[in-house]
This record gives sequence, C-alpha cells and structure tokens, in this order.
Amino acid sequence: MGLIAIGAGICMLASALAGLGMGLATGRAVDAVARQPEATGKINSVLILGLALTESTAIYGFVTALIMIFTMKG
Repeated sequence: MGLIAIGAGICMLASALAGLGMGLATGRAVDAVARQPEATGKINSVLILGLALTESTAIYGFVTALIMIFTMKG
C-alpha cells in the first residue's frame, strides 16, 4: 500500500508542476502584452493553446493518481 501512495504522489507532482508552469506562462504573457499591446490577440491565442495543453497534463496526472489509489489494492 505504501508504494501505491508513493506512485500516486509522483503522479500528483505532475499536477503541481503544471500549475507552476501555467503561472509562469501567464506572467510572461502579461509582460509581452505590456511591451506590445498591438499583439494582444496573437499572444492570447498562443497562451490559451499552451494553457490548455498544460492543463491536460495536470488532469492526466490527477486521473492516473486516482486510478492507482482506487484500483490497486495492496
């Protein structure tokens, strides 16, 4: 049972790091818009695409952790 908890914790690490990455990306996008306000539309579209891909990684890690916890019995 202990190894399952360690594995689930490692899966949740992907979710935590995805949150950190999304925060950094959003901060950089805000900086880019502050420097070039005329490129706001292009920056926003790339940011939304990147955030969607990053969020899917976080969700995959979370779902994998849940599957490990509820299906693997020690």
